[in-house]
Amino acid sequence: MKRILHVDCDAFFVQVARLNDPEGAGRARLLIVGGSPTGRGVVTSASYECRAFGVRSAMPTAQALRLCPEAMVVGVPRSAVAQKSREVRGALEELAPVVQAASIDEFYLDLTGTERLLAAETLEATATRIRTTVLERTRVHVSVGGGTGRVIAKLATAKAKPAGVCIVAPGDERALLHQLDLAELPGVGPALADVLKGRGLVRVADAAAVQREWLERWLGNRRGAWLWRRVQGLDDSEVEPREPRRSMSAERTFFEDLGRDEDLERRLLEISGSVSSGLRKEGLTAKTVTVKLRDYDFRTRSRSRTLPEPVESDAAIHAVARALLRELRDQRRVAARLLGVALSGLEDATATRQLGMFAESAAGEVVEESERDRTLARTVDQLRNKFGRDAVRPGRLLEGDDS
Repeated sequence: MKRILHVDCDAFFVQVARLNDPEGAGRARLLIVGGSPTGRGVVTSASYECRAFGVRSAMPTAQALRLCPEAMVVGVPRSAVAQKSREVRGALEELAPVVQAASIDEFYLDLTGTERLLAAETLEATATRIRTTVLERTRVHVSVGGGTGRVIAKLATAKAKPAGVCIVAPGDERALLHQLDLAELPGVGPALADVLKGRGLVRVADAAAVQREWLERWLGNRRGAWLWRRVQGLDDSEVEPREPRRSMSAERTFFEDLGRDEDLERRLLEISGSVSSGLRKEGLTAKTVTVKLRDYDFRTRSRSRTLPEPVESDAAIHAVARALLRELRDQRRVAARLLGVALSGLEDATATRQLGMFAESAAGEVVEESERDRTLARTVDQLRNKFGRDAVRPGRLLEGDDS
């Protein structure tokens, strides 16, 4: 039987900020890590004391301060966060045979088959020892959940917070799940939760009582089967120490709302260039392009397009992203506060490919990615690596520098 732990760094950015500035942020009980409250900043993380006032991640910093006016707002260098994450992972890799980083602040550990090695130590005792050791070595508080699968372990971690341990014993998975709303399950987003609510399904227990065939009829075969397995507590996903990256993205929150199409398209050119550069840096290509747009009133919309062949060049990715943005703007042309581009369906770029590939954009026009496009993109990458990010910039961005 599997023995899986999920380790989550509690309010990670807050902890790093306090460690990075012990005399300032380190002394603040009410602490918000995020952007400036006078600009378009948003909350990255908040101390548990701030969360008691209703402060949440992704909330505008100005709104967070209205809820918790005595809070201190600080930034934290990304390099400091990444370094502390590496320290936590390093400690975990000395404590468990298989470690997978699920994000910068959460990790899965597979301890299956270690019972004899650990002298029959219970999973709860192992989790407690790991939590204590990580704190001693990195000064980072973590919460640890455990069970027979990844999903159950992650749900158990939510019960363990902050800085605690919660282990779900084999056979108790259903009891844990039946305490939850469907919206609390990993992978059940607001849209799916609303669809299920329309069917009278709010609690996990509600959906668990529905036959698989009906869930598939309502949601489609694939999603219905996935939900049925999830509410039944069935999870055969593996902890992979080097799980392939599933997606990458870049987004920008504007200092002032942008209402003109030309201004948004200029920013889109910059963002799509940034994310495609990151794609090539990791030796990957992408089949799906998604554009995310957050309007002035915080309504967030997105559109995606999956291409028949993977792409990697700035030109191809930007062409698809621009068509998607235009579709979003045609639906609702109001000022926007945030714009983002995400790439998914990632594949190894070294796979055999045609010299010229054609894909339909969101608007139906043909997007061609030639070998010349790919070579040009890689050449620009080399120049930027050697002379700096601003060594080569699209002409449209230079035009916008004076605006």
